Amino acid sequence: MAALLNPPGETPPAEGSIGEAHEERPDGGLWEHPGLWTALIVLGAIMVAGFFLARVFGFG
Repeated sequence: MAALLNPPGETPPAEGSIGEAHEERPDGGLWEHPGLWTALIVLGAIMVAGFFLARVFGFG
């Protein structure tokens, strides 16, 4: 017997399930993008490293 196909985004029916399919919440925007957080962390690490390099070489 072939399995019934559900439209994308809908939860397939389950035996004994009484809940409704929930709607996905909208994108959280800027704060949910890991690339942004990675870039900020890397930039901060480079700035701290640059500070110590400047101290070592006598620029600061």
